[in-house]
Amino acid sequence: MATSDKENAAQILAKTSLAQGMNEKDLEELLASSEVALRSYPKGTIIFHDGDMPHSLYILLEGEVHILKDTYSGRQIFISEINHPGDMFGEVYEVLRRPYDMYVRAVTKVKLLEVSSHLFTLDVGDKPRRSALIVQRNLMKIFAGKAYGMHMKLKILASGTLREKIVRYLFPHVDEHGHVTLSVSREFIAAYLAVSRPSLSREISAMQREGIIETTGRSIRVLDMDLFESYL
Repeated sequence: MATSDKENAAQILAKTSLAQGMNEKDLEELLASSEVALRSYPKGTIIFHDGDMPHSLYILLEGEVHILKDTYSGRQIFISEINHPGDMFGEVYEVLRRPYDMYVRAVTKVKLLEVSSHLFTLDVGDKPRRSALIVQRNLMKIFAGKAYGMHMKLKILASGTLREKIVRYLFPHVDEHGHVTLSVSREFIAAYLAVSRPSLSREISAMQREGIIETTGRSIRVLDMDLFESYL
């Protein structure tokens, strides 16, 4: 790994939950490991295929990838987008050693930090490096967070109507002034709520016409908080 690439990777990695509690020496030790590699992929590349066995967890350094699934009839389902430096994906499959049930495509040129499970699984040896122990600990916290996130998602999906789903999705992010700035696209939200993108857009438009919310790009302002909260 070139010095400039290593420095950039270290700066991004330091901000991730995977590296929480690491000092500069720990980061250097981690990036110097033979179990960590920096790889670049051209636009359109499939990072891994549905059914592949995992060999690494991935940390995005540059670019954007989409997590996708194809149905038996050939329809492509959008699951998620990964576009923030430091975002991680594939870690659950890598730890559990289960084949992927989705695939990932680079929608731009991307740089990824790939970390092999040999670094952080519990059979790393009698005296694992400090950085490996920190990664193990942080992965436990990450998985706990994902479990909580799944619990919250199930509560949202159990809502009776699409409007209730939208309000319950937005409510935790509304500030004291009634504003929400979305960090993800509507395509992502539609996939999260298990609805089509047009259905989501129609319901948001209906909420605007009724004076409940106002939207500008990814910014949403709640105009009638009492009515908005009535859907919780």
